[in-house]
Amino acid sequence: MRIVVVSSEAVPFSKTGGLGDVAAALPKGLAQAGHEVTLILPHYPQQFAKLTDAPALTPVSLALRVPVGHKLVDGRVLKGQLPGSNVTVYLIDQPIYFDRKGVYVENEQDYRDNCERFVYFSRAAVEVVRHLNLKPDVIHANDWQTGLVPALVAAELRRQPGLDRVASVFTVHNMAFQGRFWHWDMHLTGLDWKYFNWKQMEFFGHLNLLKTGISFADMVTTVSPTYAREIQTPEYGCGLHGALSSRSSDLVGILNGVDTEIWNPTTDPYIAQQYSVETVESGKAACKAALQKRLGLPVRADVPLFGSVSRMTGQKGFALIGQCADVLLDQDVQLVFLGSGDPHYEGLLKQLAVTHPTKVSTTIGYNEELSHQVEAGCDVFLMPSEFEPCGLNQMYSLIYGTVPIVRAVGGLADSVVDANDHNLAAGAANGFSFHEFRGEVLFWNICRARNLFADKPKWRKLQQTGMKRDWSWKHSAAEYVRIYERAIGKRRVGSECEGEEE
Repeated sequence: MRIVVVSSEAVPFSKTGGLGDVAAALPKGLAQAGHEVTLILPHYPQQFAKLTDAPALTPVSLALRVPVGHKLVDGRVLKGQLPGSNVTVYLIDQPIYFDRKGVYVENEQDYRDNCERFVYFSRAAVEVVRHLNLKPDVIHANDWQTGLVPALVAAELRRQPGLDRVASVFTVHNMAFQGRFWHWDMHLTGLDWKYFNWKQMEFFGHLNLLKTGISFADMVTTVSPTYAREIQTPEYGCGLHGALSSRSSDLVGILNGVDTEIWNPTTDPYIAQQYSVETVESGKAACKAALQKRLGLPVRADVPLFGSVSRMTGQKGFALIGQCADVLLDQDVQLVFLGSGDPHYEGLLKQLAVTHPTKVSTTIGYNEELSHQVEAGCDVFLMPSEFEPCGLNQMYSLIYGTVPIVRAVGGLADSVVDANDHNLAAGAANGFSFHEFRGEVLFWNICRARNLFADKPKWRKLQQTGMKRDWSWKHSAAEYVRIYERAIGKRRVGSECEGEEE
């Protein structure tokens, strides 16, 4: 199968969140399964320049001239390869749009021309497919930044000779980010205004690019089975629950996998001592001591060490941590925080480190090496999210024998099995899970974890259960192939019907 994946980010070329991980790992998994995969990305020179081991890029002899509204915008195409794979990567190079400090935002403000930027990118990606004769069976777009792609496939690309059966799949990674712009930005898309209606591209008088992708794609996926159900409800649908419910027969949740070439305690070069499920006890003890020493915490094996690597926002449950911080820090525990986000939560966590220097370490910013050391060195990982489409850190934690505490939403509900008596007896438990979004409930689960941590045989069983499951992309990639086959089947039927009508 020939597959083209279109994304606004993918590691190592660019990353702002989980999309960057998924858009790199899924193509790798598909290629390993024997499929011909091409990845199309914007080229962000300022992000690319930060790479210590940047992939080689060569210009492609294709001069892009892309219509954006009433103007034609030139650009060029660079070619590279996704490291550790045979996936070809094409990067759209347009400095006016993409040579900036940020990917989507700067100084915590969205770029005012984000609609224009990603309309250009979506159209440029479709032009690459056409002019480089990629002849895909399916084009897989991701999130609002590429929400226009399925519409362009339906309205324009399928009119091209030999491309009438190209199928489209659209993945929603986070409903909270929709690409909503004022209605006059519709003219930037170059599509007929007839599509600006409540069923396709319009949302309460605005252009909505996430809705556009949902409406036009042959199949729609999201990043966990539970999230697929949640987003069809008013509570989690962010206003688009009706649009998603109308596509319920074509909407499938597939839990993300993990790139185990990067996240694997048996090979991780960043951690103090590599370990496996058989050597987790000694390996994690060495990693814990090294982490405590690095962060200036007392080196103690007996105290449970709780960690978090996250955007510091309300969505990630930091309000709950704030609510229970005082009573929590009365306990014999240590806490490690790594991340950045809302200044309020950054300030809260920095203040906790100041007032409790022997119990709390807070590092603002992101550090890849330290993130691996937190996953390997902590006993427990905190992820009490208000909502979580999939989440990756809870899976990293399970792979590293770091027991997660999560709220049972989205992908957290699909990956973490609560350590209640029944699940412990059945050997199914791998973490702690709760439902009510309240600080006292989080604290109660932290106490549950602290108490079980003292029971070493049960704790070791909890760790090993999580570590033994295959969290790689192998299974998830196979599920995506089935979705691609469904989308292709729909296009085949659609093309035959269109032919009969003619």
